[in-house]
Amino acid sequence: MISLFLWVIYPYLALCIMVVGLLFRYNYGQLHWGAPSTELLEKKTLRVGSLLFHWGIIFAFIGHVMGILIPRSVYDYFGVTEALYHFNAILFGGIVGVITWVGLLVLIFRKIYFKRVRKKAGLSDFATLVSLLIIVTLGTSMTIGYNVMVEPYEYRNTIGPWFRGILTFRPNPLLMVGVPLLFQIHVILSFALFALIPFTKLVHFWTLPARYPARAPLQYRSRVNYRKE
Repeated sequence: MISLFLWVIYPYLALCIMVVGLLFRYNYGQLHWGAPSTELLEKKTLRVGSLLFHWGIIFAFIGHVMGILIPRSVYDYFGVTEALYHFNAILFGGIVGVITWVGLLVLIFRKIYFKRVRKKAGLSDFATLVSLLIIVTLGTSMTIGYNVMVEPYEYRNTIGPWFRGILTFRPNPLLMVGVPLLFQIHVILSFALFALIPFTKLVHFWTLPARYPARAPLQYRSRVNYRKE
């Protein structure tokens, strides 16, 4: 019953909360849809932390698609051996994980250290960043720690088929029973974050800000220059 709840009922419950919450917020709260910029309050630290986090999370998403959504048979068909796959997953996944992790630390430091930013931030902002930090820390620990110090875990035989079963409404909870605890916690917390998306600034993820990493920074005049003119 515990496995049935954790690996069948709980994921669908989290996804339902996310979908219903997004629809409700889109229909009744579009004025608050997004993540208002605090660049006017502090710029230098935001530039570093935001770019590191956003680029890191984009490549982390791509890595999850390649590892979870693409079946192992596809890699076998193209001659990608298990050793080669895990070498690249550990190398690039580790780099991306560290970049994302550092970006989150910078953003959390910014919200705590700078008084004006701290006053603007709400409880949900801190909760979101801390939740992301925990999830990214677990993911990076799995990639660099478990896969290197213990053994490369072949999640393409367990977590991958299970997650694709969730998407196709044919979940098999038995696939997750023997998964290492660190991986299980990472999955559980990730679904919890999905459920929280409609109630936080993470909702702007669904606006697909594809141009964000390359967009120009906000431009404004200082009071000194304005008075001189």
